[in-house]
Amino acid sequence: MLVAARRRAKPRRRTEAGLLAMGALVVLSATLMLSLALTNALPDHVTEFLAALLVIAVGAQMVNRWLVPDADPVIVPVALFLNGLGYVMIERGDPNAAGQQFTWTVVGLVLYATVLVVVRRSRDLERYRYLTAGCALVLLVAPLLPGIGEKINGARLWVHFSSIEFQPVEIAKLLLVIFFASYFIDKRELLTISTRRVGDRLFPDLRAFGPVVIAGAVALLIILVEHDIGFSLLLFVVFLVMIWLATGRWTYVVVGLAVFAMGTFVASHVLGQVNARITDWIDPWAHYYNGTGYQPVQGELAFGRGGVFGTGIGFGIAVRPDILPVSSSDYIFAVIGEELGLVGAAAVVCCYALIVGAGLRVARRARSEFARLVAAGLTATLGLQAFLIMAGNTRLLPLTGVTLPFVSYGGSSLIANYALLALLMRISNEGNQAIAEPATPSWAADAEPTTATPVP
Repeated sequence: MLVAARRRAKPRRRTEAGLLAMGALVVLSATLMLSLALTNALPDHVTEFLAALLVIAVGAQMVNRWLVPDADPVIVPVALFLNGLGYVMIERGDPNAAGQQFTWTVVGLVLYATVLVVVRRSRDLERYRYLTAGCALVLLVAPLLPGIGEKINGARLWVHFSSIEFQPVEIAKLLLVIFFASYFIDKRELLTISTRRVGDRLFPDLRAFGPVVIAGAVALLIILVEHDIGFSLLLFVVFLVMIWLATGRWTYVVVGLAVFAMGTFVASHVLGQVNARITDWIDPWAHYYNGTGYQPVQGELAFGRGGVFGTGIGFGIAVRPDILPVSSSDYIFAVIGEELGLVGAAAVVCCYALIVGAGLRVARRARSEFARLVAAGLTATLGLQAFLIMAGNTRLLPLTGVTLPFVSYGGSSLIANYALLALLMRISNEGNQAIAEPATPSWAADAEPTTATPVP
C-alpha cells in the first residue's frame, strides 16, 4: 500500500490548484490592463477569456489528479502562466496571431494529456532506443524533402501538409534526448572505464561512441544544412550535458567544447548566416542601416526604454512592425523588458528557474537511472533554450533564432514543450511514489515491543 504517498498527493494538488488560480488571475489582470491601455474600455471577450482560463486551469488540475497525482505541483502552473503571459504579449502586437496561439495551446494541452495516457511507465521508452533515433532522423530530414519541405526566413525547417505547417525539429529534439539517455545508460561502463591503451595512458573504448556519434553528427549536419544554427547549438550542448551526467568525466566536456569552438570558427567562414549573426552580436551599430544590425539595436533600446518598472502593458513601441518585425517570436523577451521593465523580465527568468529547479528535483528523485537521465536531459533542453533566446535578446550571446518556451509565438514549439512537460510529470509521479513507505498496520502499531531473551 502507498497510503503515505496518497496523503502527500493531496497537498501537492492543492498547492497546484492555488498556483493555477494565482497565475490565471495575473494573466486576466494583464489582459484587462492591455485593453484599458489600447481602447480605454474592457475587452469585449472578457467573459469568454475568463471562461477559457477556468476551463484550462480546471482541466489541467483534473488531468494531473487522475493521471499523475503524486507529481510535482509547480511545473504545470508556471508553464501555463508563461503561456498566458506570452498570449497577452502576442495579442498586444497581432490579435490574429494570438488567436492561433490559443488554438495551439489547446492542442498542446490535449497532447499533454495524451502523452500521460500513452506513457504509463517511463521505462517503456527505453525499449525503443533505435526506433526513437530513427524517428528523430526522419523528422530532421523531412524539411529537406521536395514537395513538403518549405524554406522560411532563410531556414528550411518547415513541413507543410495542405494548410498545416509545423517544425518537426521540435519533436525530434525530445526523441534524441530519449535516445541519448537510453544509450548512455546502457553503455555507461564502456564510456566511463578506461580500457584502451594509447602510449602510457588509458582511454575509454571509442567503439562505444559509434552509434551515438553517428546519430548526433547526422542530426547536427542535417540541421546545419537546413540553416538552423540555434537548434544545432542546443542539441550539441544538451548532448554534452547528458554524457557528463551519465559518466561524470569532464574530459568529454572539454573535448566537446574544443570541437564546438572549431566548428563555430569553420561555420563562421563557410555559412554567411553564422558570420552575420556573430558580426551583429559584436557590433550591431556598424550594421544598423544596412538591416542586419537593426533588430539587435532595437532590442537593446526596448530594454532601455523599459527601465526598472517598464512603460506599462500597452504603452511600449517595440511591438510595432517598423521597430521589431519579429516581436512576437525572436524578440518577445525584449517586448516584455520594455513593457514590464527589469522587474517583469526578472520575473520571467525566475519562472524558468523554477521549472528548471523542479525538473532537476524530478531527476534526483527518479526511480531509475534511465528516467533520471531523461528528466535531466529534458530539463536541460528547456532551460538552455530559454537561456539562449534571452541571452540573444540582451546581446549576452549571438541571436540563435530558437523560440522562448511557452512564450514565443509558434505552434510547433508550444506543442512539443507540452509533450516535454508530460514526460517530466510522469517521471516525477513515479519518483514520488518510489519514496513512499507502506502504511503500518493497526495491529502492529498497537502491539507491545518484545525483547528476545538470550539462550544461555
